[in-house]
Amino acid sequence: MQLVKVPIVLLVIAVWPECANAYMGPGLGAGTIGVIVGIVASLLIALFAIIWYPLKRLLKKKQKPEQKENNN
Repeated sequence: MQLVKVPIVLLVIAVWPECANAYMGPGLGAGTIGVIVGIVASLLIALFAIIWYPLKRLLKKKQKPEQKENNN
């Protein structure tokens, strides 16, 4: 039971608004937004790469036989 109480108490202390006596200035807010935008952008780029490169390879394989027929 003691092992369950400690994380719960620490969580309550961490999220209790009166315990946070800190100033969050505009630099921290802008940095946070920058980090979030960077993470979202990297995930979108990774998704694009996962979809685009196999699709590009598939299109090249389809084009090669058509080009050989046109040359003959």
